[in-house]
Amino acid sequence: MDLNAIPLFAMLKGKLSHTSQRQRLIAENVANADVPNYAPRDLKAFSFDQQLKSAQATQSVGVARTSGAHLDLDTPSASAAGDSVKAPDSEIRLDGNHVVLEEQMVKMSEARMDYDAVVGFYQQSLSLLKMAAQKPGG
Repeated sequence: MDLNAIPLFAMLKGKLSHTSQRQRLIAENVANADVPNYAPRDLKAFSFDQQLKSAQATQSVGVARTSGAHLDLDTPSASAAGDSVKAPDSEIRLDGNHVVLEEQMVKMSEARMDYDAVVGFYQQSLSLLKMAAQKPGG
């Protein structure tokens, strides 16, 4: 059984990939903290809407909006995963470098918490699948 065929696991895999790429970019920003005129980069926010739409495109079953209070999945998402953008920090040094190490460490902590949360959710989902596949009483 291919777990990527299950939309939940495909979305979690995409989020893990996005978070790994974000951690790599933040590490590059920290490594270039002393480079003149360097502007830090970050990824655009991860969009589960985009992941859901791509999963829906491969399946015949769609998501129905049964209440006006539900999220509208037909609106274009604010951003797509994997797009690197310049994300200057709050200060600019005299040499033109925009990297503030404290802000980069906060971003790294956020990325780490996101990664840990997705890994935990992935593991819980796997254990639910294993439990569902077991024989009753086994």
